[in-house]
Amino acid sequence: MVDKILIIEDSEDLAELLAVNLRDLSYDVQLAFDGLSGLSLARNGDYDLVVLDLMLPGLEGMEVCRQLRTQNNYIPILMLTSKSSEIDRVLGLEMGADDYVVKPFSIQELMARVKAILRRMKVVETSSSQPEPYLIKRNDMLIDLEKRQVKIKERKIDLTAREFDLLTHFAKHPGKVFSRTQLLDQVWGYGYEGYEHTVNSHINRLRVKIETDPSRPDYIMTVWGVGYRYAE
Repeated sequence: MVDKILIIEDSEDLAELLAVNLRDLSYDVQLAFDGLSGLSLARNGDYDLVVLDLMLPGLEGMEVCRQLRTQNNYIPILMLTSKSSEIDRVLGLEMGADDYVVKPFSIQELMARVKAILRRMKVVETSSSQPEPYLIKRNDMLIDLEKRQVKIKERKIDLTAREFDLLTHFAKHPGKVFSRTQLLDQVWGYGYEGYEHTVNSHINRLRVKIETDPSRPDYIMTVWGVGYRYAE
């Protein structure tokens, strides 16, 4: 079955360039050039991925992302932004974007991100079709993989899509040590050199949300000189 991708980008030249390259990879691609029409299409088009520009006329990309995350069906979002400050990227991830690319970017990098997100979602869908229980219980933490919810001592923890994937990956392999490169490859789906800081920043934010004292974590432990592991 062909994956359907919606590109919401106000630059028609860039949108068409992305569409040509994605169609060359046999994806079914549709375009929208403003936030309102893009949101309407995303809600009604049964897409496998939305490539979403941050700065859009009519309705900004951040608000499109927020509204898509209020609906029940989960659509992966790859955010495009010309803003290079860390706070803008963090805000996009907090709103629920699965990944982001900062303009200007190479077409090869964006294609790799698209493939990684779609591959990761297929793994999740395959896992959800299995008959085994879809809950992970680790001490006081309960992870509901189907609802993509995390609770600690019955308190709901609000996580971004990537934070949830990262925590779930750790929880499925308690005690196993992962290097930053391994986490990039297995959770993000790509292993580019120089992106290791992305792992560090996500783990720091994740600890703030799940640990009683982030400086003395109970769940995600640092293995100095190697990487991280989930406490056994």
